[in-house]
Amino acid sequence: MYIDPYGWTTDGLERTQYPAQVQIRVQLQCQPLSEDKFRQAIADNYYNHNHFWFELDHGQTAKLISLLSSSLAIAPSNSVPQNTHQWSPVSQPLPSHETPWDDRYIQPLDTRKDGKEEKQDEKNIIVQKLKALYCESQDLSLPNKGNDTPGLNNTEKGYVEASGGLNKKEESPIPPFEYQYNIAQLVQEVNELTNFKKKQTDKNCYLEQKLIEAEMEIQHLRDRCALLESACNITNHPTHVEQTQMKSTVELHLDPKDSLFLIGGFDGNSWLETMDLYSTSQNMIKSLKPMSSVRSYASAVWLNGEIYVFGGGNGYVWYDTVESYNPVHDSWASCPSLNKKKGSLSGAALNNKIFAVGGGNGVDCFSDVEMLDLDIGRWIPTRSMLDKRFALASVEHDGVLYATGGYDGNDYLKSAERFDPREHSWTKIPNMNTKRGCHSLVVLNEKLYALGGFDGEEMVPSVEMFDPRLGAWTVGKPMNHPRGYSAAVVVNESIYMVGGIKGGENIVDTVENYKEGRGWQETSTVAAVKRCFLSAIACNHE
Repeated sequence: MYIDPYGWTTDGLERTQYPAQVQIRVQLQCQPLSEDKFRQAIADNYYNHNHFWFELDHGQTAKLISLLSSSLAIAPSNSVPQNTHQWSPVSQPLPSHETPWDDRYIQPLDTRKDGKEEKQDEKNIIVQKLKALYCESQDLSLPNKGNDTPGLNNTEKGYVEASGGLNKKEESPIPPFEYQYNIAQLVQEVNELTNFKKKQTDKNCYLEQKLIEAEMEIQHLRDRCALLESACNITNHPTHVEQTQMKSTVELHLDPKDSLFLIGGFDGNSWLETMDLYSTSQNMIKSLKPMSSVRSYASAVWLNGEIYVFGGGNGYVWYDTVESYNPVHDSWASCPSLNKKKGSLSGAALNNKIFAVGGGNGVDCFSDVEMLDLDIGRWIPTRSMLDKRFALASVEHDGVLYATGGYDGNDYLKSAERFDPREHSWTKIPNMNTKRGCHSLVVLNEKLYALGGFDGEEMVPSVEMFDPRLGAWTVGKPMNHPRGYSAAVVVNESIYMVGGIKGGENIVDTVENYKEGRGWQETSTVAAVKRCFLSAIACNHE
């Protein structure tokens, strides 16, 4: 083995203090691999983005060898000079008795000369090595042209025999290294461009979707602004009402069997905390004790002789508060609060419990359902709806809770679903024919009536009915006026539609009623029913 006494020193100018060196054997010279090519093979060895451990397992070693073998392979040059005093030409074929190729670099340490002659020999060796490296670089840059160089073919044969015989593929012509490198670079760049194009396409699709959502949200906000502007800009009307229509609580006696309660809302001038009793037969209003605060966008439910009003807001903030009204004593009492502040929700009574369904807080739309158990004295979260629904309508029928329409944060819905407490789950029912939000839903003669509302573009007067026995919606006769954010109540087998928004700056000041076989009729105008965002409930107590 040849030991270089000047190894491990700067530029080989000094003798090394560490003469021990390791014998190596070059079996195959390959192209270098860029990190993006070998990264996957040793991915487990990376301990940060740019650094990895050098120790490899057998699997990683096999992968690297496979990658290197697939690259351009070049046999080691045979032009490296032997460490002897007399040099043999490179083109001279190897004698048959010559030692294996890896022993050509091994010389006994005691054959080296001392003094000046040794230094001169070492200089000659260095010069010969540089020449050999130059020859190697020339060999790598030119394709193998067979026997153009005298004696080269014999030398290569000697190398192949000494190394145990390499694959015959290595004897085939090898394309220039530069060409192979350029092709690899082009392939890499094409892959990068393909990935970049895919990312840009995905990004464009995402931005287009966000643009559509933004446009829908802008339209929704415009609709809300139109409603608020109409509420703030409507011309003031005289606040007094005719004595024939409004009388004091002491003087006026209304029949509760054909009356309904009107709760809160907005009259075009102010948000209301009022509680009024409206007689459908006498077309009169009786004022009752008001709520503790103004309340709109709320829901009202009748249970055990009392009216429960929950959620909503005052035009600026949303509520989680709940109040109950006792018609016999004309008094209000506080009740356990909801788990969330929310408005434009809906509610119904089922199995001696009150359900607060859907709604929102101006930022999020909810699919949540809360249940007030009076025995426990608090609201309990229960099974959520299948869809988020803001400004929905719900009703109880035959022990089942129905929820229809609303706004899910992206679009107004025509979908509907039902909750059966025996199954404790929500299930889809057929869709309505029209998208609806801020509409009304009542039960008349075993059918569900969806009335008016906003379809995403305008307030509509349309009506459709759902027959649970047939499981289908049918279109009914439309109302005389389009309206949303109104209140619908069934009294004496007739539907009464009170107040609401026509659209733009128009708050409806009329009451319409519907009876099967007769259609819709408009009753006399009552100033006190000119309101929107209200709640209403039939007066069905003894």
